[in-house]
Amino acid sequence: MKAPGYWYNPPDAPGFMAHVLTPLGAAYAFATARRVARPPRFRAEVPVICVGNLNAGGTGKTPAVISLVQHLQARGRRPAVISRGYGGTATDPTEVRERRHTPGDVGDEPLLVAAFTRTWVGRDRAATARLAVSSGVDAIIMDDGHQNPDVAKDLSIVIVDAGQGFGNGRSIPSGPLREPVARGLSRADLLISVGGDAAQRHFGDLWGTCINVPWVRASLEPLQTGMDWTGLRVMAFAGIGHPEKFFSTLRRLGADIARAEALEDHQPLTQTLVTRLENEATLLGAQLVTTEKDAVRLPPEFRQKVLTLPVRMQIPDWSEIDRFLARLGL
Repeated sequence: MKAPGYWYNPPDAPGFMAHVLTPLGAAYAFATARRVARPPRFRAEVPVICVGNLNAGGTGKTPAVISLVQHLQARGRRPAVISRGYGGTATDPTEVRERRHTPGDVGDEPLLVAAFTRTWVGRDRAATARLAVSSGVDAIIMDDGHQNPDVAKDLSIVIVDAGQGFGNGRSIPSGPLREPVARGLSRADLLISVGGDAAQRHFGDLWGTCINVPWVRASLEPLQTGMDWTGLRVMAFAGIGHPEKFFSTLRRLGADIARAEALEDHQPLTQTLVTRLENEATLLGAQLVTTEKDAVRLPPEFRQKVLTLPVRMQIPDWSEIDRFLARLGL
């Protein structure tokens, strides 16, 4: 079945509540449309690449940012990342320092990205971008911001989880979208769908007719660290957009999951919570394991007790992306 437009309702959609909440979703979409129509407040002297989404979280955006950073670095570029710093308290533009800042200061995703390149956070994206440019970088990557007009964008990339797709095609709270698919893609230059072959086929069947921009397929794959997960009894926990994807990856690697605990996205890993997790793992005779993003939120004294399974975005064909980068002189 094809999705003829953003009013399409897939068979598994929560029909009744989606219909009840449709007026609120329409109001949310209208407010977003008014916001994105504002003229930019800042145009950088270097190319600005926005990596955003239409869905509210859980699409693979941060791995895409890291992958793009590494790709540009391999081409001899000096990219910087700017982020709002969700989950952190920093309001003024701040450069993230791994040894100085905590997730409570700057957010967990910027702290993770800062291990790969210079990263700034700030509520005012224009001021944050201006500060980053003044540091001498030659490209800016906006982590999120497809619906934020403050900084002029030279390349807009939308990330979507192929398994989740665009949900029921409706805007918050009647669906998972920040804005309708057609409207959001009209401002995009490129779409990257993230998932395995089966998920990619399913996504194409449902949404292929709505995609009118170059479409790149990607997947998230475990980083090869030499760790043998086969038969390892683990207690897995994850506070990401879709924790079940992390658990599925562990199973695919052969781990024996004694317990899988899904936490809220960006949930603080308090001393009380990690102590409970440690006690449960001890009772189960299991090794604690989590994601990279969760690991940066662990109390420092607890990190050595938890294994981390890092993943990286794999993009088999960069040609479409490289075509856009070449136009920007990157």
